[in-house]
Amino acid sequence: MSGPDRLRHGLIASRRGLLSVALAAPAIAPALAQTARFPERPIEIIVGFTAGGGTDLDARTYGRFLEQKLGGTIVVTNRPGAGGELALGVVARARPDGHTLGTTNYPGLLTIPIERPSQFKLEDFAPIANLVTDPSAITAQANGPFKTLQDVIDRARAAPETITFASPGIGTDDHLQLVLLQEAANVRLTHVVFQGDPQLRTAVLGKQVDLMGLNLGAVTAAPEGFRILAQAGAVRSRFGRDVPTLLELGFPVQMASERGVVAPAGVPPAILARIREATAEIARDPEFIKALEARFTEPAYEPGDAWFARLRRQEADYRGLWQRTPWVQRG
Repeated sequence: MSGPDRLRHGLIASRRGLLSVALAAPAIAPALAQTARFPERPIEIIVGFTAGGGTDLDARTYGRFLEQKLGGTIVVTNRPGAGGELALGVVARARPDGHTLGTTNYPGLLTIPIERPSQFKLEDFAPIANLVTDPSAITAQANGPFKTLQDVIDRARAAPETITFASPGIGTDDHLQLVLLQEAANVRLTHVVFQGDPQLRTAVLGKQVDLMGLNLGAVTAAPEGFRILAQAGAVRSRFGRDVPTLLELGFPVQMASERGVVAPAGVPPAILARIREATAEIARDPEFIKALEARFTEPAYEPGDAWFARLRRQEADYRGLWQRTPWVQRG
């Protein structure tokens, strides 16, 4: 190509580049303007359990930091019921503009749509991130008849269904540890549902129920009057080094609550990216980590897309468990 030809070719390419930018600008400008205006009103975080429980406290801590990052107002709303389904249904139906977020609890996020026709499915959400993990635990009254988990097993074998076990909902991690334990130990307990941590505590201390399924962090944060018989993590948590795992006790049971944040599917990409970026910054913030650890819960940040990819793989495991032990009928 001669010198004049190269010059003409370069000019044509430059004009094409400028034209491409000009054509793209109308599409880019609204997204940038939309992000610049966000948030336009208070952001609501909807929690599926009562105030004062682990999920609620995590949400309020996250909301406080999110206010600092986004410069808006965060309002936490509790909508307890159906193991978190009511709240997630509200989030799934909310306008997808970034002003409605919801807390999630694993495994309920997966198990609820498996066990019944539900108000949501995984595809209804745009994942922000997972933030926390907290092993399930089995707890009795400190002055009650059960000193060890073996005491529970022995009584359950001698008198099936006479021991009452409370949890915050069917299909929650606290409930499913019982389902798995019953399957592994070939015993039967009677499952009783309460709407949140405070009600569970009151029921055990008041001797209305024998045992409760509640996360280790929640019990460790206020242990007065309780005896933790076992935890369901893969290994002993640093927050409960004197509490044996179910694996150690000979039962192949692992279960924990993972708590994350989602938005309704369809949130504009620029706004979703801004919330995700702010959340990633929060997860790295030493003060946020300190706040979680003060409640004896483990920070466990996992970015949204990777988090949901893992959940989709794990969904098959829970469908298999449902086929073996349908926990609504038998839990």
